[in-house]
Amino acid sequence: MKYEAVIGLEVHAQLKTRSKIFCGCPNEFGSVPNTNVCPVCLGLPGALPVLNRFAVELAVRAAIALNCKVHNESRFARKNYFYPDLPKGYQITQYDMPLATDGYIEIETGSGSKKIRIMRIHIEEDAGKDLHDISPDHSYIDFNRSGVPLIEIVSMPDISTPEEASKYLKNLRNILIYLGVCDGNMEEGSLRCDANVSVRKEGSTALGVKTEVKNLNSFKFIEKALSYEIERHIKLLENNQRIEQQTMLYDSKEQVTRPMRSKEESHDYRYFEEPDLLPLLLKDSDISAYAEDICELPHQKKKRYIEELKLKPYDADILIQNKEIAEFFEDCVALLNEPEKIASWIINDYMRELNNRKILISQSPVNPHRLTALIRRVLERKITLNMAREIFTIIFEDSRDIDEIIKEKGYQVVDDTEEILKNIHEIISQHPSELSKYKSGNKNLIGFFIGELMKRMKGKIDPKGARDIVQQELDKA
Repeated sequence: MKYEAVIGLEVHAQLKTRSKIFCGCPNEFGSVPNTNVCPVCLGLPGALPVLNRFAVELAVRAAIALNCKVHNESRFARKNYFYPDLPKGYQITQYDMPLATDGYIEIETGSGSKKIRIMRIHIEEDAGKDLHDISPDHSYIDFNRSGVPLIEIVSMPDISTPEEASKYLKNLRNILIYLGVCDGNMEEGSLRCDANVSVRKEGSTALGVKTEVKNLNSFKFIEKALSYEIERHIKLLENNQRIEQQTMLYDSKEQVTRPMRSKEESHDYRYFEEPDLLPLLLKDSDISAYAEDICELPHQKKKRYIEELKLKPYDADILIQNKEIAEFFEDCVALLNEPEKIASWIINDYMRELNNRKILISQSPVNPHRLTALIRRVLERKITLNMAREIFTIIFEDSRDIDEIIKEKGYQVVDDTEEILKNIHEIISQHPSELSKYKSGNKNLIGFFIGELMKRMKGKIDPKGARDIVQQELDKA
């Protein structure tokens, strides 16, 4: 019997504000534990929350970019549960009146574009963080994260495979980074994902019993955890066993999911309206003003690269995956109108060099001016492509002018036609067998003659020009 998976994702994205959502404590990662705290975020008696206006602006900006309907009125609620990292004994969130609803993200699948609907986006505060790896005997709590502003983005159960889930999250993360809403750092916990998963008979419309896999913090783990959980569900069903509605944790070392607790329902949290905060009221003019700050989004940029700059879809897709890379590419094109060649250099050489050196593009000594200067020398046939690639690795360490490096290394292209012809004639005369085969129709042997010429000229000849001359002399021989 065949089964299909039904997956929905709940993504928590920390907002890039300077301070927390209801107090003035710094919103910083990596501070000494329990130093970015105050009576408000520690939930001390008598402390009252004050909403961070910029957090609202970032949340609205994200909602608009994700094609959601932003509501003029939304309300905060208390989500009541007891856990050590929740100092107040409740979390301030939004429940029945969220900030935004009815959005979507499009992903590319093997069968074309697929729309993943977004059910809701709501604003809430983060909890503290349990620390279990400091001592074998005790657990500790760091409340620095308590009160950090979040948006929770809840998808509809439109995702069918672990691969689709990963693509959805990648697209979502990229959009949030482009907007400046979230830094997207999954390792530090600024972007976290919970997945609801169930399986059903193929073609059925009924939903199966779902489990929730918590705190997936990498694309690789999302795919592996969902694959394992889907297979676990199928095995239970095939053995006529019952699937329990549970919250699961993914063990990345063993690559298995393990039960954490029974799955809660909304009534278990005893939601009620937050008495210390007024309703969040947004005028249409406020929403329009926030929308004006939205930049060109990744899918819009990709479309422009393909239609206006004539890039291949694959190249455009790679460039837009990193906002800094995309900006670097556009800065290069502004200096040299050769988008295809620039894209090739960035994808095949520049990104590899950054990765090998383990540096960010902001730390790179090779700026758009230096890269385009190097590409220009190739186009001017002053150096060959192979020479340029050797120089490229050098300029990460050497800040001198490109032409000075070319001169010092002796990387000039030989354009003496008489010398080139002399070498071609000698090669042809030394390889009569290969010449005979070429004349008999084996035109691929031109590569052999070009290779021999490049060896003789020590690579100091333009390959395109060499091919033209070699072909001309072979045809005449």
